[in-house]
Amino acid sequence: MPSDLIATAAKSTPASWQKQLSQAQISAQDLLEQLSMPLELLEGAELGAAQFPIRVPQSFIDRIEPGNPQDPLFLQIWPFSAEGETPPLGFVTDPLEENAANPVPGIVHKYQGRVLLIVNGSCAIHCRYCFRRHFPYEDNNLSLSEWEQALTYIENNPSINEVIMSGGDPLSSNDKRLFKLIDAIEAIPHVTRLRIHSRLPITLPNRITPDLCQRLGSSRLNIVMVVHANHGNEISQDVHSAMTRLRSENIHLLNQTVLLKGINDTTQALIDLSEQLFAAGVMPYYLHLLDPVIGAHHYHVATDVALSLMDQLQAQLPGFLVPKLVREVPGEASKTLIYTQKPPK
Repeated sequence: MPSDLIATAAKSTPASWQKQLSQAQISAQDLLEQLSMPLELLEGAELGAAQFPIRVPQSFIDRIEPGNPQDPLFLQIWPFSAEGETPPLGFVTDPLEENAANPVPGIVHKYQGRVLLIVNGSCAIHCRYCFRRHFPYEDNNLSLSEWEQALTYIENNPSINEVIMSGGDPLSSNDKRLFKLIDAIEAIPHVTRLRIHSRLPITLPNRITPDLCQRLGSSRLNIVMVVHANHGNEISQDVHSAMTRLRSENIHLLNQTVLLKGINDTTQALIDLSEQLFAAGVMPYYLHLLDPVIGAHHYHVATDVALSLMDQLQAQLPGFLVPKLVREVPGEASKTLIYTQKPPK
């Protein structure tokens, strides 16, 4: 274990991405006024915003069409009154039963050969469908001096060859903290791959700094960045530039999407997303069915609708642009594949 792991990270002058991150929390009324949205939307929004505050960086707000309450980006961040409704049967606070797979603080160990490392509990954006909106981050949001137990767990399990940095959002950590964790992971010989799951390359693309890219590119580990975009409108020119910086350091780029009612549950929306991702150098990876978390039932898309969409995607896209349709089932050894591509006739 590197001796400097427990060193306290020095505070530095916030970079522009850090300033945006610190200003991401916004009141419902301020968000509506900034976007020229109808103030009638405030009715019923207070409960959801109190339980899961609105967080959205300015760079994401700038991609929302003013005055359009049906904008697909706005629909992902607004606390609609449906969040306060009695949830349907099966919607729970811990849909993936991660609390049962939390052997030590900071670790979620569900799958063979890999573990999730909960780097922090903060995100740049609060997606209203988030399956971890009720996760006990207060028990897993560790300081640098508390990481030793989590890293020792990985060190003592030689079957683990991949560490998945998750959260919250791991890239909401500053470089000093993040790089110390990467140093510590690199010091564990049996770990060969580091996967970073992050929405920041999409929501706050200037987080992808040259220093970050160079550090990832210099790692002995194979680095995979899994970004999270749900709609083609999220892929701005700044996102393209961020992906170019990562690709220049030979970082593998994948995307995961959640299928969301009223946002991307049409063939054309999913085709556009795959095409936009590929143009930015990112491969479509997973299309997730919604995890049944309390507060998100209004985003649910039925499985038969999802299967029909997959038929259309396969008919209209080359196979490498068709994401895998999956559902996460608690207790299973991997994600459950819902759709198998049809063989050519």
